[in-house]
Amino acid sequence: DGGTVGAGGPMADLLLMSSARMVLALAGTLGRLGWMWLLVAVPVVNAGYHEKRLLHNLLDNYNVLERPVVNESDPLQLSFGLTLMQIIDVDEKNQLLITNIWLKLEWNDMNVRWNSTEYGGVRDLRIPPHRLWKPDVLMYNSADEGFDGTYPTNVVVRNNGSCLYVPPGIFKSTCKIDITWFPFDDQRCEMKFGSWTYDGFQLDLQLQDEGGGDISSFITNGEWELLGVPGKRNEIYYNCCPEPYIDITFAILIRRKTLYYFFNLIVPCVLIASMALLGFTLPPDSGEKLSLGVTILLSLTVF
Repeated sequence: DGGTVGAGGPMADLLLMSSARMVLALAGTLGRLGWMWLLVAVPVVNAGYHEKRLLHNLLDNYNVLERPVVNESDPLQLSFGLTLMQIIDVDEKNQLLITNIWLKLEWNDMNVRWNSTEYGGVRDLRIPPHRLWKPDVLMYNSADEGFDGTYPTNVVVRNNGSCLYVPPGIFKSTCKIDITWFPFDDQRCEMKFGSWTYDGFQLDLQLQDEGGGDISSFITNGEWELLGVPGKRNEIYYNCCPEPYIDITFAILIRRKTLYYFFNLIVPCVLIASMALLGFTLPPDSGEKLSLGVTILLSLTVF
């Protein structure tokens, strides 16, 4: 028994030493991975910490009802524009125009400025619109059930206080549609935007692009051709009040594509009407003359 124990002793020591080396190597590898993970995670944690601290400092005492100006007598400058994405429908019967539009509002809020070096280099934030003061710009000639058809996206706030708000929406607006020259008609549908409660002394609404609305991303319509979307800034004074009331009006100019109606309406009607002349060439007592006349009448009712 003693010989057996003596012979197994060195083998046990070798196994023990090998196991120890493997454990040390594994621990070293895990240790290096742990340090690498910390090096990657620390900046993320710091960035999240700085943004959290910044939001806390900016919004804790922020009043969404306060117009963000240094002097109460100064108007707040608001740049306003839109991007026309699509003409969904032109409803001649109900005198309505339905469009897909992205609005673009830019202003400067003095209450949300910060030094980016004090907050880990954070230069911009995305804040829900209900947490900030936001201009109450609406479309005056809206026919939508909820009146405002925009989706409340986040406001992009820069460290210098500039705020960018781009809400998309489906707009249903009233439009005086004249179909006297159908199907060779042009239509002009206006969309009038302005503040619902602020006058021109409190909110100075400015047209963002003198060329009007942006149509670079417009999706073509099968029935209507888009001619342009000019914009105009209007400043109106009323007899009751000394202050001006400002609005931005965009005119959507469209022309009906006549090719479809030409081949499906005008050409068939002209051909059918010309066939009526053939009836005069038939003898008065011919039975085919009556049949031709009835056929032409039924064809005209279809078209």
